[in-house]
Amino acid sequence: MRYNSLNNYLKNKFGCKVYKLSLSSGLSCPNRDGLLSTKGCTFCSNGGSGEFATEHNLGITEQIEKAKKLVSKKITDGKYIAYFQSFSNTYGNIDYLRKIFTEAINHPDIVALSIGTRPDCLPKEVITLLSELNTIKPVWVELGLQTSNENTAKHINRGYSLDVFEKAVLDLNSINVDVIVHLIIGLPNETKNDIINSVKYVCSQNIAGIKLQLLHVLKNTPLEKEYLSDSFHILSLEEYTDILAKCITYIPKNIVIHRITGDGPKLLLVAPLWSANKKKVLNYINRRFNELDIHQGEENISFID
Repeated sequence: MRYNSLNNYLKNKFGCKVYKLSLSSGLSCPNRDGLLSTKGCTFCSNGGSGEFATEHNLGITEQIEKAKKLVSKKITDGKYIAYFQSFSNTYGNIDYLRKIFTEAINHPDIVALSIGTRPDCLPKEVITLLSELNTIKPVWVELGLQTSNENTAKHINRGYSLDVFEKAVLDLNSINVDVIVHLIIGLPNETKNDIINSVKYVCSQNIAGIKLQLLHVLKNTPLEKEYLSDSFHILSLEEYTDILAKCITYIPKNIVIHRITGDGPKLLLVAPLWSANKKKVLNYINRRFNELDIHQGEENISFID
């Protein structure tokens, strides 16, 4: 079985190595600032899942240049994607959003703009702005759905229902912006069937890409308290890889798989500790995938993760 990896897709689209630069908008989230809640999603760290982003007190061009230096050993002759990762990056004043996104997308080394946000943070004026930006260079919007199970969504304090997600996808489709959906594998009390149903659900929507993320329990999160008190089941590497392999069988070839695991910041990681050894994890997944005859497109290219 062959599947569409991000590296393969980027190489074919841009003709060179392309690397994501994690940037910070300095924005917050309605699930943290009191509009919806002050607790946030239970798994989300104090950094808003953007611990690898550059400092938000720097200007956007400064962040890009600093991030380029951080990955200079990995990419010597290529281009970059400006990735606004932490918190909800469309949750702000429209003039400010126009300023930071325009500065990023017009940088000569940037080939695309990727914006992480919530489906409930896409009002009409933001959709209009994204449409304008999409005429300059490709724009991707990454939506953190995490699960299609509404009971789990309440448990993790996601703060919106599936109809909100579906409207966001339709609105983004209407302006021809690529939609990438994040799913977490291993959420508390979810079964293998729950996870597969989430994959089937998002693939039934008109999306361009999917990220499959291992659940990380991080310090100073509500999830850490839940884990320490209840000790809900944490997937082993073997369990995770078997579920991952099954999920991939349900993802159509036209949907790009942007991520198959991910690694949490080691200083914050509580569980699973095996995920801290990224090289070992990817080697095991690749070996297991080879046994199952699962391959990335026409070439065996490592994921950008």
